[in-house]
Amino acid sequence: MWLDDQPAFELSYWCGTCAFVFKRLEGATSKVSFADAQRRLGDGVDGLDESIIAMFGSVLPVGQYLPLLLRIVPRLISPPSVDDYFAEDLPRIWNNDDGSWTTREYPQTPYYRTCETVADDGGLFYEFVVPMVPPRRNDRSTVEDYQDRLSVSAAPTAVAVSILDVRHPELDEDAGPDPFWGLTHFLLDGHNKMEAAATTNRPLQLLSLMSINASLANPEHIARLPDTLRRP
Repeated sequence: MWLDDQPAFELSYWCGTCAFVFKRLEGATSKVSFADAQRRLGDGVDGLDESIIAMFGSVLPVGQYLPLLLRIVPRLISPPSVDDYFAEDLPRIWNNDDGSWTTREYPQTPYYRTCETVADDGGLFYEFVVPMVPPRRNDRSTVEDYQDRLSVSAAPTAVAVSILDVRHPELDEDAGPDPFWGLTHFLLDGHNKMEAAATTNRPLQLLSLMSINASLANPEHIARLPDTLRRP
């Protein structure tokens, strides 16, 4: 993934059986925001706002995108730590039964975990929000302001470009195990909001522009994504 012609994140290898990963690189140094959208996003949108989608779409590569307006409750993860996908889940999911092969990765950034569920095909579904810059670079006073706002409303809205990976930990897809679904939102705008929601354990909205072209998922998986996100 590139930002301003610089490599920002290393993504999962195209091989459909390789481990699902993301890793921050040297190009992830700035946020993407628009002054005209700040107040509206701060107050929150009540639907798929076409003007805001057009603003952020103007900085994304030409392609097909599925816009989604989600309500999430993020948990901040600082790897390696308890609940870190890379330390706990990844080695377990991409590991042979005899323990002969274990994948170890390090994302080089704090990130947020949100929804975890089981897809209708039995696959594990994991959702992540990855900031462009670490939370330590957020503005403290702005974070505190959003903590107050989120105490009375879940409408404040962050914006992300997202990709969906559907992978199989085994070479033989027919033999199992069930597929792994990984939905990753790379945060463009709303870094302060996201930290405020995580520190107060409160929901906020996320406007996701999911790249169909960049996703390692077939059209059937993409069509089922909205329903999957509504599963308990």
